[in-house]
Amino acid sequence: MPSKEAAPAKINLYLHVTGRRADGYHLLDSLAVFGPAADRLSAALAPELSLALAGPFAAGLAAGLSPGPDNLVLRAARALAAEAGIPAGAALRLEKHLPIASGIGGGSADAAAALRLLDRLWGLGWPMARLAAIGAALGADIPVCLAARPQRMQGVGEVLLPAPALPECGMLLVNPGVALSTPAVFRARPPGFTPAASLPDGWTDPAAMAADLGLLRNDLEAPAIALCPPVADVLAALRRLPGCLLARMSGSGATCFGLFADAAAAAAAARALPGEWWHAAGRLAAPG
Repeated sequence: MPSKEAAPAKINLYLHVTGRRADGYHLLDSLAVFGPAADRLSAALAPELSLALAGPFAAGLAAGLSPGPDNLVLRAARALAAEAGIPAGAALRLEKHLPIASGIGGGSADAAAALRLLDRLWGLGWPMARLAAIGAALGADIPVCLAARPQRMQGVGEVLLPAPALPECGMLLVNPGVALSTPAVFRARPPGFTPAASLPDGWTDPAAMAADLGLLRNDLEAPAIALCPPVADVLAALRRLPGCLLARMSGSGATCFGLFADAAAAAAAARALPGEWWHAAGRLAAPG
């Protein structure tokens, strides 16, 4: 029977660009959490490595946004097999429920799920740190997606620190159906950097968390809006929804999120959104 693994969406509650390395990579400070939507990956032992695609966003992958051999799931599988010195034998099936190129780490989450899943399927039993080292060579967001728990990200994403204690709350993810290129958003960013945030040890309720996060920002939001004006429409719609405590873009966009007191409030608010927008609502249970 195939083994299965969820690949939940990664949401940046804030994202400060704090500097730039000599090699051109930007330094970041961000609080990453995992939201109420996920891709699904399954695997079974097989003589060779293969990947089948399904789900509402499978066509985007098949059309070339993340083409065959370069798909992060396959790259992660090959890298793990090479490190283990074993053949890369697995029949993988990816159900793509997260929008592509949408700022919620879908490809990275898929690759992280592949590392967790194949570590079990192939009987490796490796520690998370060893899997994270493999993932970091493939993408800066893969290490944080491996644990799929709230963490503070710094450096280029490879420095992971404990998150503040977070309250349970509701989250609504909304995407206007437009893919955004991360490199293009970074190129459109104006000069200058933002200091790393000063965060408390934790928050006891969603309103307090939203108030503190409201003093921070996503430095990529303005350049993303310049490239993709529908992001501004999504943010305006979220801010009009009853009970929305905070609305912000995640990552390099175009997905935005709204924080609510609980999952029921997020789900009720989602009913007022335009039908053509992708959305997902649910509970964010995120211990620090």
